[in-house]
Amino acid sequence: MAVLEFDKLGEHIYETGVEKGVLYPFTAGVYGTGVAWNGLINVTESPSGAEPTPLYADNIKYLNLMSVEEFGASIEAYTYPDEFAECDGSAALGVGVSIGQQLRKPFGLCYKTKIGNDVLGEDYGYKINLIYGAMAKPSEKAHATVSDSPEAATFSWELTTTPIAVPGFKPTASLTIDSTKITAAKLSAIEDKLYGTATTEPQLLTPTEIKAILDAVG
Repeated sequence: MAVLEFDKLGEHIYETGVEKGVLYPFTAGVYGTGVAWNGLINVTESPSGAEPTPLYADNIKYLNLMSVEEFGASIEAYTYPDEFAECDGSAALGVGVSIGQQLRKPFGLCYKTKIGNDVLGEDYGYKINLIYGAMAKPSEKAHATVSDSPEAATFSWELTTTPIAVPGFKPTASLTIDSTKITAAKLSAIEDKLYGTATTEPQLLTPTEIKAILDAVG
């Protein structure tokens, strides 16, 4: 028999930060080359659904039917890559001129969050978070006067998603890779694809492609 131990050294785990955002525009049925998204302030994941509907029979609660779970998110940033303009409903009328209220294109997103603990701090590890089939909803863009308390304008978007197929599992619109639980070789192979190398372009990996890497790399 084992006795539970609480608050052991190195097991005070926490998550913080957001960095290394990558946008993957979706064009002609495929995710295109990834581009860096600088200036991310936060990414908030907002799942919804999975709500129980109780059914009653024989004067008792018979069972719960669960509604479909959906994945949504929101992004806040100081800026965004030019390639995101089409995802935000803009189109180029000419060089340096754009118009709004156009067709919004879907996209994929990758961003990293840090994992810390009480021994190594934020150097303990990180998570790579992937979002598939995202669509950005129209949002407010506030422009305020410059004053004696200067602030940089921020942009924000709410995202809805369409899940993609995963053999053997239900479709999903999100995937997370934990650097503290995956081997260095597998992690390196995945990151080379997501972020690119000196000889390859950054590409968004599907869950099926990531599973193939996990099976192939030691």
